[in-house]
Formats: sequence, structure tokens, C-alpha cells
Amino acid sequence: MLEMAVIYLAAAIIAVPIAKRIGLGSVLGYLLAGILIGPFLLGLVGDQTDVMHFAEFGVVMMLFLVGLELQPSRLWKLRHSIVGLGGLQVILTTIAISAACYTILALTWQTSLAIGLMLALSSTAIVLQTLNEKGWTKQEAGQNAFSVLLFQDIAVIPILALVPLLALSDAKQATAEQGNLIHHLPIFTQTAISIGVIAAIIFVGKYISGPLFRYIAETRLRELFTVVALFLVIVIAVIMHKIGLSPALGTFLAGVVLAESEFRHELEVDIEPFKGLLLGLFFITVGASIDFPLLFDELGLVTLLVISLIIIKAAVLFLLANLFKMAKKQKLLFTLALAQGGEFAFVLLSLTSSLQILTPEQSKITTLVVAISMLMAPVLLIIYEKTLTNEHNNAPEFDKPEDIEATKSVIIAGYGRFGQIVGRLLSSQGYHLSILDHSPSQIELLKRFGNKIFYGDAARQDLLEASGAKEAQLLVIAIDDPDKIIEIALLAKKHYPNLQIAARAIDRNHAYELLRIGVQTIKRETFESALELGIAALELLGNSKASSQHAGKLFSDHDKESMHVLSEVWGDDKSYGIAVKQRTELLQQILTKDKEEQRKMQACQK
Repeated sequence: MLEMAVIYLAAAIIAVPIAKRIGLGSVLGYLLAGILIGPFLLGLVGDQTDVMHFAEFGVVMMLFLVGLELQPSRLWKLRHSIVGLGGLQVILTTIAISAACYTILALTWQTSLAIGLMLALSSTAIVLQTLNEKGWTKQEAGQNAFSVLLFQDIAVIPILALVPLLALSDAKQATAEQGNLIHHLPIFTQTAISIGVIAAIIFVGKYISGPLFRYIAETRLRELFTVVALFLVIVIAVIMHKIGLSPALGTFLAGVVLAESEFRHELEVDIEPFKGLLLGLFFITVGASIDFPLLFDELGLVTLLVISLIIIKAAVLFLLANLFKMAKKQKLLFTLALAQGGEFAFVLLSLTSSLQILTPEQSKITTLVVAISMLMAPVLLIIYEKTLTNEHNNAPEFDKPEDIEATKSVIIAGYGRFGQIVGRLLSSQGYHLSILDHSPSQIELLKRFGNKIFYGDAARQDLLEASGAKEAQLLVIAIDDPDKIIEIALLAKKHYPNLQIAARAIDRNHAYELLRIGVQTIKRETFESALELGIAALELLGNSKASSQHAGKLFSDHDKESMHVLSEVWGDDKSYGIAVKQRTELLQQILTKDKEEQRKMQACQK
């Protein structure tokens, strides 16, 4: 067992960094690692069935973490895309694939429908992992892809109930072998038990988990919190499995319930390493399960089936993307992201094989098609990223102007460390703020703390105007890009002459540029802090606090005056050099004279 662990870990350590370095992504790296050590290449590992059942728990953990990120209010907002978009995708794809199997491959209707149901599902693990890596999760296509994947996970429940009805032999015995403890009960009783279990999960998550986690937290044993978090996920998964429901759906539901818990972040941190490790193992087992001898024997057929699967699913997805009026770029991303088979197909393949709905050869071919299509999934997204997008199309989609809240007080462009200090001060004094920031990750972080920030580029006039530039009293430009600061200032000066501007300057030269275009209120990002440190240094050297602060004020006043004077000759190196020398000498004279006056005053006082 330990030798197997060494092989899996070594393969991941070698393959994944190489794949990441050459731009293939970690998912494809894990898949390639599995192919390399699989029984059909190096032969370092054998049959992957048992390992895959264990590794599928990574998908369960991933959906628990996804649930933690989704507050019930946000999930409610996605209800139309989950039910409408997800429902149509599963139904239309099932019909299309089943019809193709029945008419072209001449399979029985039971076999055709079973294949259609299992191939209608996409890979939750691969899609979400890849979208997260690429930063596409928050885009329209990413949100819609998540909605479809969530509906597919929910759809596994009725699919598992439907498949035995297609059986050509006794279904009850095979169903019992799947670990379902309530298969022998009437359907109404099974439904009632299922609803009761789901209600119990919600109740425990909402009312019992909080006191339990607080009790555990009081022990101050970090490892115990990790044990409880894992116990929670595993227990829910086992219970859902034993009543014939999807473990992934149960843990996702638990995550949603706990999304508003004060322990949400601790749970994320504790579960994340296990999720990453098990997901990596899952991808390796998928790669290792590819039967290369059968693939080479049936290369033409398998290739045709993989291409057909991707085309059929892509056609349905693109049709739905148009029906739901997605943006042009988002249509393509949505289509390519979901045009593959999924991990739940392996679960359904095991069930259909035991029920003799599919012959052993059909099961092997279907397994190959699903595995290779999953292998192609990250490749399709890499092709999308590398060849079908350009710098213009990759520009993030900002909030729509009509969604941005206007202000009559202050607009702040950029809400990083610099902008937050300004914003907190102004907000504490009762001023209403309209905040724009162009960093999705920064906005996501700040919104977790209750800040209302809009995703937008203040250099776009429509977004600036939507923020209230015509009526606002002040525009604070606090971003860290010097060129963008100049661009925003020029735009504001041109279109909103009555709008006062206070700008962050990156350095002295940047301050000169801002002064030249008419921005009079400027703060250099390091000057004030460096000046404060200089004053503290004078005190450490034995100067009194009053004299140190006085010297600092003289230096600051002179420097600000010099900045305005020097900005007039900035650009003319010779004149600027002479002016700098004159201003330096003048500063020395001022400080020397002031020091002499202070000594005289001290002497008189004695």
C-alpha cells in the first residue's frame, strides 16, 4: 500500500509541475501522470476501480467547499439558470445522444437511453478546477457552467432511480449491491426518508454545528477541528450513499447551510488540502484507467465516438447559450467547458454493467470515450485561452453602468491599501462613497467584509458617469498604476471640470505629471510615511519631540513648495538640475537658520 502511495505521489510531483510550466494546467498534468504509470504503459499500478471509488471522495469535498462559498441568497439568485439552463442541458443532451445511439449505432432503446443519461453529465471536478485556475469562475460562463454542473449532480438522484427500470435482469439484487439500504421499501417511503435526511442535514448545519464548532474551538486544538470537519463531510457522504442519493449533493447542501457560519473560513482551510490531494488522485486514476490496447484495436471507432460526443454536447450547449443570451465570448467558453463526459458516468457504468443494460464490450468502449473526453476537456479550454482569445476579448467584463450606485459626495477609483484608508476616513465622517476597482480578486475579498464595491475601470467615461461624476464633489484616484491615474485625471478634467480631484502619486516624477495637467491635491504614496519615520529618527537621536516635529514640518512645507516650482522646469534636464541644486541649498539654509533661532530661544529661556 505504501509503495502504491509513493508511485502516485511521485507521478504527481513529476508530471504536474511540468504541465503547469508549459501551460497545460494541473488537471491535465494529473491525467498524464495517470497515463504514464497506468497498467497499459509503465504498468506501475493495476486496476483503478477501487482507487477511483476512494478518489471520488475528492469530488465530494470539492462540492462541500463550493457550497461554503455560496450563501443561500446567492443560490436563490441562480435558481433560474440551475433549473432552466441545467434542466434543458440534461434533457436535450440525453435525447440527442440516445437518438444517435438508437438510430446510428442500432442499440436497443434501453441501452441507448442509459448511455444518453450517463453521457449527458459533465465533469464537475475537471471543469470547476480548471475554471478556478484560469480565474473564469466569476464570469458569466463560469457561473452558468456551475449552475449546469449543480443541476447535473442533483439529476444523478433520479437517474440512479431510473436506470434499474431499464434493466434486462432482476434490478433489486444489483441495486442492493450498490449499498442502498432502503431499496426494498416502497417508493413513497424511500422519498420520505430522503426528504427527512436532507431536512436533518439542514437542521444540524443551521442549529447544531455552531455550538459544536464553538465547543471544539475552545479546546484550542487545531487538529481536533480538522478531525471534526472531516467527520462532518464523511458522515454526510456515507448517509447519502446508504439511502441511494448523491454524496456530492449532500455535502454541497451542508456547505451551503454552513456558508453563513462564523467558522466557514476555518472549515475551508482544513478541508482544502484533503480536497486537492484526493482530486489529484482522482484525475490520476482517470488517466490510468484508459485501456490502450482496446483503444488501438478500436482507434477509429473510439475517435469517432469521442468527436461525436463533444460535437453533440457542444451543439446543445451553444444552442442554450444563445437561448439564454450569453455574451459572444462567454458562449464559447460555456460550450467548451462542458463538452465532455463526467466522473458520475463511471458510477452509472458500474450500475448498468451489473444490471446487464450494457454488454462488457459496450461498457469498455463507453469508459474509453468518457475518459478520453475528460482528458480533452482541459485541452479544449487551453485552445480557447491560447488561440480564440486576444487581449481585447480577455478584458474583464465590468459591472454594467446601470448597476453602479451613483453618489453626490465622493467617487474613489481603486480600493487597495491606499484607497481603503481614504475611504474609511471619509465614510466615518458621513460622506457617501461610490467605489470602483478593476481587480476581481480584490473586490471578492473586500465584499466578504461587507464593502460595497463595483467592478469597473474609472478610465471609462460611462462607468465614471454612472458613479455620479456630474454631481459628485470629489474624485479620489487611489489606484497603483501611474499611467492609469493620469488617464483618469485627464478624463475627469475634460468632461467634469467642476469635479475636484485628489490623486495618489507613485513618485515625484508622477506628481510632476499630475501637477502639469491641473491636479493640485496630490499625495505621494511613500512621502508621508518616510517623513514620519524621519521625525521618529530625530527623536531617537536625542532631539526633543517638539523640535523634531517642527523640523519635519519645515521639510514637508519646503518639499511641497519645491515640487510645484520644479514641475515648471521638469523635462529640461539642465534647468531641472540647476533648480534642484538651488532648492537643496535653500532647504539647508532654512533648516540651519531655524536651528540657530531655536538655540537662541533656548538660551533666552535659561
